[in-house]
Amino acid sequence: MTGSTAPVAVGLGFDDPILESSVREGLAAVEKALLSAVQSEDEFVAEAAKHLVDAGGKRFRPLVALLAAHFGEPHSEEVILSAVVCELTHLATLYHDDVMDEAAVRRGAESANTRWGNSVAILTGDFLFARASDILADLGPEAVRIQARTFERLVTGQIRETVGPKPGTDPIDHYLAVLAEKTGSLIATSAEFGARFAGLEDDDIASLRAFGEQIGVAFQISDDILDIASDTGQSGKTPGTDLREGVQTLPALYALRDTTEQGARLRELVSRPLVDDAEHVEALRLLRSSEALAEARKTTVSYAEAARAALSSLPDVPARAALEALTDLVVTRTG
Repeated sequence: MTGSTAPVAVGLGFDDPILESSVREGLAAVEKALLSAVQSEDEFVAEAAKHLVDAGGKRFRPLVALLAAHFGEPHSEEVILSAVVCELTHLATLYHDDVMDEAAVRRGAESANTRWGNSVAILTGDFLFARASDILADLGPEAVRIQARTFERLVTGQIRETVGPKPGTDPIDHYLAVLAEKTGSLIATSAEFGARFAGLEDDDIASLRAFGEQIGVAFQISDDILDIASDTGQSGKTPGTDLREGVQTLPALYALRDTTEQGARLRELVSRPLVDDAEHVEALRLLRSSEALAEARKTTVSYAEAARAALSSLPDVPARAALEALTDLVVTRTG
């Protein structure tokens, strides 16, 4: 089963065999519940809804939820269901993102919008949101409120990304704020749900939520870096996809801020979509050896360190060591 190998897919090793066994068991339960949640009496709806579940993925949000739960009682059904809610929400946003980005590939497979068209992709995302809401109803009004506020942040982040920074706003500050809303918010909620349904006290829930937000931003920046630095598509996309489409992620934004003569050519390249293959190759080569990429890696480290600091008040249990290892992984996966 996919869930039984999810920690390996993320790249996280475990020092504690009891924790590892428990997390693997939890991820297997999440995977089973995910497959159940995307079923429909309509065969076409079921096929479209299963498309990204079958494509795999890191299951990063369920992993964070389960590790947070291991500071308390991790074996409640509510922990599993809340992790499923977060993963369904994440998957739903991917369907919508691919339409907005006109993406052709997602997780190494043909994107839903390419396969069935934009309307089907959007409606499939809506279907997954509906299934997540149905599960939430069984988790109580506070969980519904937390999820609603998370969804508000997700949408706000997407709108802010679409509109772009206001005049006078630093583009890098704007970009990092968007990442906190679009990525950090849902991972923060994953950590909060895991902690809350494992019976933790409010202070510990707050610490784990803070961890989730910071590690979420760090993880997204590391994906931005992998899109440039990887030759193998570790980010789930063809390397340099963002550059080709003119999407200015953090490394490109740092390059644009370089006003030196040496940085002029790279600055010119990343300021626009790179449809020419030769220019695309040139931009990748220049970025890979640039100070801009090094600066993006430093920013990843700063968010990972903030995530680690958020754990400092929590009990020194195996789950804390695993979350600390996760912060190290986010940094090292970018080389």
